[in-house]
This record gives sequence, C-alpha cells and structure tokens, in this order.
Amino acid sequence: MQVPRQCFRHRYPETDFYAEKNRDKVRNDTYKSAIEHHADKISNKVVLDLGCGTGILSVLCAKAGARKVYAVDAGTDIASQAANIVEANDLSHVIVVLSGRFEDVKIDENVDVIVSEWMGQMLLGEEMLLRVITARDRWLKPGGVILPSSGTLFMAPFTNSKRYLEQIEFWQDVAVIDMSAMIPFAEQNAFDLPNVDRIKDENLLADAQVVKHINCYSITKPELMSIEESFSMKTLKPGVVNGFAFWFDVEFTGLRQEEEQLSALDRMDSALVLCTGPSVPPTHWEQTLIYFPATIQLERGKAFTGSVTLTQPTEHKWLMDIRLMYRSNCGCVACSKQTELFSPF
Repeated sequence: MQVPRQCFRHRYPETDFYAEKNRDKVRNDTYKSAIEHHADKISNKVVLDLGCGTGILSVLCAKAGARKVYAVDAGTDIASQAANIVEANDLSHVIVVLSGRFEDVKIDENVDVIVSEWMGQMLLGEEMLLRVITARDRWLKPGGVILPSSGTLFMAPFTNSKRYLEQIEFWQDVAVIDMSAMIPFAEQNAFDLPNVDRIKDENLLADAQVVKHINCYSITKPELMSIEESFSMKTLKPGVVNGFAFWFDVEFTGLRQEEEQLSALDRMDSALVLCTGPSVPPTHWEQTLIYFPATIQLERGKAFTGSVTLTQPTEHKWLMDIRLMYRSNCGCVACSKQTELFSPF
C-alpha cells in the first residue's frame, strides 16, 4: 500500500525533494514541450527562472536560444548545485545563477519571459505564486510572457473506503481484543490533516468543479489571501463520500488574454497543459485529499452543495486555512483544516 503524505507535518531531506521533482516525467516533459513551443518568444530574449532549484528550466530555456537566463533560488545549497549543473552543460555564458531571497536579488534589466514551477499542493502551496506576481510587476517587460500562463484548481467528492478500512476499522478487532476505543484517536491522526495521495477517476462521485482560475498576467496578491467558491454537484453514482479531492492544471498558452466565453474546462483542449488530476498519468503533486470527520452516504443524482474557503493568514503566510461547508440529505456539516503551505520535503 502506498502511504499518503500528510500536508505537511513532516520534513524530509532536501535531496529527496528535488529528486522527486526531477523524476516526475509528466512535469519534465510538459515544461520541455512548452518551452520548445514558445522558442520564438524565448530565442535571443532575457528569461527569469524564479525558484530555479536544480536549474532544469534555465537549461531548457538556454537550449531554446535565450540570450540570458537569470536563475534565482533562495536556497544557497541548491543554487550552488544549479551553478554546477550549468557549468557541466557549458551554459555559464548564458545562465547566471543568483542565490538569496528573491526580494534581495539584483537584476539590472527587465526580462522578456518569466518561467517558474510555482505550483504547490492545491495549486497555491509554497507561496511561489506571490513571488511570481512580484517579479511580474517588477521586471517583466510590457508584452512579456509568463510560463505557465494560468492555472485552475479543481475539487470533487471522492470515496476511498479501502483507505478508511485500512487505517481505522481494523481497530474493531485486534488479536481478538476489542480496541475500538482507539478509533476516534486514529481518525484524528489519520485524517486531521489533508493527505497527499493518489486516487483514481473511479473514486470520484461527481464531476469536478472549478474552485479558482488564475491568470498569471492579471492576478493580484489580495485575490489570493482569501478564495471562496460555492459548489453544487449531483452525484454520478451511489457511494460513501469520504471527503473532497483537490488537484490542479496549469496552461502554457503564453497568452495574456484568454477568451472569456470559454470555461476553464473548455480551454484545456486548446493549450499545452500540465494536469495533476486522478484521470491522467500521475505526477509528484498527486491529489490533496480532505477527509470528512464523518462519512456521508449519497444516492445517485442527489444534490451535494456547499462552499469552500481557502485563507492565508497574514501573520502566518506559510499556513492555509481550509473550510468546507457541505449540505446533503444528511443535513449541513462544517469541516475545517489548517495545513502548512510548504512542501513536506
């Protein structure tokens, strides 16, 4: 059984974090395809790679013909490794690695392109989008390109009874001993925090709904401080609802303005898209699962309504408050979670 990661109580070695990212074939291939697709906008241009990590995106941009790439990362150790990788690929004449807090680095020219892997869990994790906004307003030339250009956070109710049984119900009988008194404690520890785990499309009980669509050219910081969205879904099949699954897609259209008549779901047919949902090949982001404190039994076609609110406390920007209100034939229930926005590594 794959053990899900809780968001994000534990930390792991930094090398594991970057190894997991760089093993992600979907992530690597999509960024590579997007950069090659936009080579005409990158060739002989100045690029900013924000949160460069190992420098993989900087190298791809340099190979696409960039005149200069500024690779910025706050981590001193990983920036040093990125510089070694740049040198090993004979690209030191193109790529300048800058180590330090993003707010403190000095770049003496405006840039034509910003490329970044700013997405964290539930799209908004790790605060990187806030830094992309700052970089956009500070350095991006008029008419410049941001990759990815937009992102969409989705949610859908899911069932995962097998996981519940494995974690909880075995306490009913352990070595012919009634240990059911452990169940409340086990539920609190197993499902109190959001879980990063992989589910399948068959686990979803309703069509996905958009929580937030983000246009990287126009989004503002205040918009990200509190996001609230109502939902109304009809179940596609009967089942036990264990909670809500969240995932995201990001688009590499390069476009500043998107056709307003198209929904976020429609746009995905006409763009280079990195998908992290349950119906596509897995990525290291997997899905973020919010388990309910109690399961809900729903019949097919029954209405399932409510709202979701995502808030970043101003005094603790690395935290996210997640509040779910949902109504069904069982009545109205509130579910609140708080989780760190940082990666678990």
